[in-house]
Amino acid sequence: MFFAGFLLALNIFAWKEVFVLSSDRNLKVVFFDVGQGDSAFIETPEGHQIIIDGGPDSSLLQKLNERMPFWDRTIDLVILTHPEKDHMTGLIDLLEQYKIDYFLWTGIIKNSPQSKKLSELLEKAQSQDKNYFLASLAEFKPTKIIFAEPDGDLSAGDVYIDILSPLENLSGQEVQNTNDSSVVVKLIYGENEFIFTGDIGFSIEKKLVSAGIDLSADVLKVAHHGSKYSTSDKFLAVASPEVAVISAGKNNSYGHPTPEVLQRLADFGIETLRTDQKGDIIILSDGNKIYIK
Repeated sequence: MFFAGFLLALNIFAWKEVFVLSSDRNLKVVFFDVGQGDSAFIETPEGHQIIIDGGPDSSLLQKLNERMPFWDRTIDLVILTHPEKDHMTGLIDLLEQYKIDYFLWTGIIKNSPQSKKLSELLEKAQSQDKNYFLASLAEFKPTKIIFAEPDGDLSAGDVYIDILSPLENLSGQEVQNTNDSSVVVKLIYGENEFIFTGDIGFSIEKKLVSAGIDLSADVLKVAHHGSKYSTSDKFLAVASPEVAVISAGKNNSYGHPTPEVLQRLADFGIETLRTDQKGDIIILSDGNKIYIK
């Protein structure tokens, strides 16, 4: 008890308590099939649960019911790459029904009903208002908001989360292109690396490459559902992933993933997995190798 209290007092990382859990489980990354949108669920070997984006509807809640015990209503970290409907809507449902310990996003201003609802829920989640039903739970702690910025990296046990983009703090700003404001993160476990790119396009990819940022990855979550304006040759050459995952809806009106992106991935010899073809895609890592389940 003394040791656990001492570790908590250190509070080294912008993260919750240090969990001392014995487990030989692998890192599990599940790319949910949520239609035309993005949502990924990550479970670390120590048992931390992380969600990156929430998809375009309430499908996320159903997916979580399949992956988590019914009594577990807490998520350690949620990352919203950018406040667009196809990435954000499921997180609104999540905030209404789950306790979120940490919520990471850019904090940009966007005038939409979904963004306004998200802001309201985040404000509630940070309060101690007992009329808010989650606040009545035992040992309730307000959600901590983290705004994405360079060097704002996080640690969850042996899993590290590096924030690669945006290259500046955008909190409170209005941006011209919401997609290009996406939070790009690298998930690192041992020798294995996963990159989640949100909906960034060529211009941000070019900036990241030019800045000399380490983009190498075993697994790449392909940007913008396979739009032809993302996933450039230069970006792929630097990232050099073994596996690319595309999250897109069946027969979507955007034509995602586009033939151009599929051809670029094929030219680099990258194994490509698509949620519109495979459903949920599960990738495990033991810290040395990745395994597609």
